[in-house]
Amino acid sequence: MLYNLAQYLVPIFGPARLLQSNAVLICLALYAGFFLTSLLLPKFYKWLPCDRGREFTIHAEAAKGKPTGAGVVFISFFVIIALVFAPVNALQVAIIILTWLTMLTGFLDDRSIKSWGEYRKAALDLLLCLAATAAMLFLRKGGINQEILFWLPFASKQIAVHPAVFALVSTVLLWASINTTNCTDGVDGLSSTLVLIGLGTMGVIFYFILGHKDIAEYLLVPTMAGGASWAIITFSLCGVLMGYLWHNAYPSKVLMGDAGSRALGFFIGCAVMISGNPFLILATSSIIMVNGGMGLLKVALLRFFKIKIFTNIRFPLHDHMRKNHNWSPTQVMLKFMIIQLLITIAVVGIIFKIR
Repeated sequence: MLYNLAQYLVPIFGPARLLQSNAVLICLALYAGFFLTSLLLPKFYKWLPCDRGREFTIHAEAAKGKPTGAGVVFISFFVIIALVFAPVNALQVAIIILTWLTMLTGFLDDRSIKSWGEYRKAALDLLLCLAATAAMLFLRKGGINQEILFWLPFASKQIAVHPAVFALVSTVLLWASINTTNCTDGVDGLSSTLVLIGLGTMGVIFYFILGHKDIAEYLLVPTMAGGASWAIITFSLCGVLMGYLWHNAYPSKVLMGDAGSRALGFFIGCAVMISGNPFLILATSSIIMVNGGMGLLKVALLRFFKIKIFTNIRFPLHDHMRKNHNWSPTQVMLKFMIIQLLITIAVVGIIFKIR
């Protein structure tokens, strides 16, 4: 909105031209998100539900009674900031709205006296993933008739994929991202810090690589016309997440709940798919996928196929490290963060340079 408004303000007030600079808008969105969330979030505590204590979670009693579902606040702030600062198209509006709806399903579970069943939540997640996939297919430039191209690791040329293949990859990746991010939300500051690394990574890729014609050409990757706009949206979410983390750092005063974790996982998955390279999920969410995903795999194999794996390892993995290796919450957060940073740097280097 500000980007379009600036063209009318420039004749009246010259410095308004700065509002047409994507770099300026990224900074404004980031800072607006941080200050708005860090200052206003505590004022919503009295209206948020209280945490009931997660079943099977180590030291669940420490979280019990704290305000939870804070995602309803900072994701709503994100929607407002993204729409104000980013010059958005139909696809971007759809993804922003679907992120908010993903948050809403999580919040309704957070405030429910009786927790929603696994299958009910899985069905809602699947519906949202299908909606996002449809938006990426039909609302992108050229629509469904435009050829779908992936740029993949170790390949200098783009590869055409069938819409059905795109739909399958997108739906699975989004569903996995939602649920593994949700499973990782169990230690103060852990999930939000890991997601922040992923969002920052995608924001930099959108703005400095995919959104920059010369750099993209040098690295043999496609140029994304809306890369800068996606960067503004992504850094808007970074800002509100920083504001939330200001209050969630150990020992936390508030929890994001399913409202926050599911929406964050959904947006990360969407950002990866929109980039055109599904393997970027390794750069953004490797630790999240291992921490939460292996637990989901373990439960699924046991429940549906009676196959036992990792019998001596507790999942999510952060619970194993706390119980079996006596790591403190701060140690879990810092060590997982360091590992993710090392993985992110390595994966980004491999994906963009070995082509």
